[in-house]
Parts: sequence; C-alpha cells; structure tokens
Amino acid sequence: MREVPSCPRCGAALHGPDAWSSAWRCDVHGEVAPLYPAHNPSRDGLSGLLRTAAVPVWVPWPLPSGWLVTGFAGAGDERSGARACVVALSGPNPVGGPGEMVVIAEEPGIGLGAYCAGLPGPDPGDEFAAKPPDASVQSGHHEFPLWHVDAPDRAVYVGEAMGNWLWLVLWPDTAGLLLVETLMLRDLRDPGLDLDLPFGALSPRLP
Repeated sequence: MREVPSCPRCGAALHGPDAWSSAWRCDVHGEVAPLYPAHNPSRDGLSGLLRTAAVPVWVPWPLPSGWLVTGFAGAGDERSGARACVVALSGPNPVGGPGEMVVIAEEPGIGLGAYCAGLPGPDPGDEFAAKPPDASVQSGHHEFPLWHVDAPDRAVYVGEAMGNWLWLVLWPDTAGLLLVETLMLRDLRDPGLDLDLPFGALSPRLP
C-alpha cells in the first residue's frame, strides 16, 4: 500500500480525497500537492520519479568533484503528476567537511522549495529579484540567473527555468561557494539521456 503523503509546505500529514473533493488537504495550507516519501538513490528510484515528473528533474552534470546523488522526491497527485521534483546530492564542501544540496523544480505555489529552504513560502516573494543576480546555472544553450535568498543555516539560490521555479539549497551555507562558477544542469527527463549517476546513501535533507 502506498504511504500516506505529507504537505509540501510544512510536512504535516494530509487529509485524503473524499466524496466531496478529489484534493489532498492540509489543516494549515488547504489544498496542496501531496508530497510522497523519498525515492531511494538508485536507478529504480529515479525511474519512480520520472514516471510521474511534470516538471524538470534537474541534476548538476558533470557533478562537482566527489559528489553523489542521494535521493529523489516528488509532490503531486495521480491526476497532475509530480508538479515539484527534488534531487538530493552530497559531497565535499569547498571549504572542508561534508556538504549537501537539493535541487528543486516546481510550479509556482507548490511550496516545496521554500519548505526545504526553511522559508514561509510558498514562493520566494516579489523582492527576491530586485537586484542583479548572484549566480547562474546553464542548461544547453540557456543560462538561468539565480538570486541569493537569506535563510537559516544554509545557502539558498532561486531563479526561474522553463516556466518553473528553480531552487538550489545547500548545507552548510559555505557550500554555496559551489556556485561561484556556473553549474551545468541536465534534465533527467530528456529522451535518450542515460547518465552514469553515482549514488550514495539516502539524504536526510529530503523532506
């Protein structure tokens, strides 16, 4: 039996669809896209997310040196598919010690990126892009600017790509130095793409 999902904005348990509504509901946030437990970091886990992904499944490629893919998660019901997708990674922090990262693509209003960032959300707010961008990522011939958003105990960068929010959340905050240079991203949904992803243990940062 499939496990009961949680709220993508706060992690609380949800009320399932009933005779009056087909939506999943949170006591605090109302109707939400249900967030299901993480997929294991494996080819099978990735396939489980790709079967329902309605937004990009971004992964930095090539990976930063020494980094591994440590899990996947998605938020969305059977009708809409996964309207938010997150890929977790871990590896060496540029300044020493371990580092962790989650890369999230989501439709506006889902709130998973803000939840991972420790922010009230559901989106980064109107003021986040009021100044020049602080970093960028690239996919193919497209470069997407990112803005730094203040968040507790982590580095958070947000932008827009392919009509969806793109969040990069890194722990500790010094791991944000990985974005000093432009990261290349690949969408794991792309037809024929068969990257030899190295997998590690399941990330505790996945919601």
